[in-house]
Amino acid sequence: MTAAKTLKVRSGIIKRDTTETQISLRLVIDGQGAYKVSTGIRFFDHMLELFTRHGGFDLTLKCSGDLDVDQHHTVEDVGIALGEAFGKALGDKKGIMRAGYFVMAMDETLAVAAVDLSGRVAYVVDDKVKVRLVGDFQSELLADFFDGFARGAKANVHVKTMYGRSNHHKIEAIFKAFARALRGACSRDERMREMLPSTKGLL
Repeated sequence: MTAAKTLKVRSGIIKRDTTETQISLRLVIDGQGAYKVSTGIRFFDHMLELFTRHGGFDLTLKCSGDLDVDQHHTVEDVGIALGEAFGKALGDKKGIMRAGYFVMAMDETLAVAAVDLSGRVAYVVDDKVKVRLVGDFQSELLADFFDGFARGAKANVHVKTMYGRSNHHKIEAIFKAFARALRGACSRDERMREMLPSTKGLL
């Protein structure tokens, strides 16, 4: 039997129900970029869809949130649930690259993302978006999504728009860069498949 045939499917299922949001999520890390996403915020759906495709993940996500109050709970809680799904799917994290980065060009915009699945929580977002809404998405909530993801996954997440004109492109380039950085961090290192990528013995 080949090593490829014995590799465990890395998947995570999250059910998160609060008085503010009800979330059902299924993630497959080693997927084919397939998605079925519904959050009630169409621009946010679009970002999660392209995140899934560029990461090569499979994602089924349904969120019913109190959008009559604000988008904040939906965006933050989806970030938390998605991060938790990655944490569950990665298990003990043995044999993964752990860290990844990517620089993404999108027309006139350039964005960079760096991820470390370190077991420690930190996030930095510099999107350079100066408008309140991009499509139907409250742009200030981008930071809340990445904050939630970092907490859920217990990861360091840094995303930055280097320059650009279109606010749509600034956010989209960030999500694409983030997807590909995370794809690299989750990828398997065959040479160290039985080892934890840390000298501390714990992630």
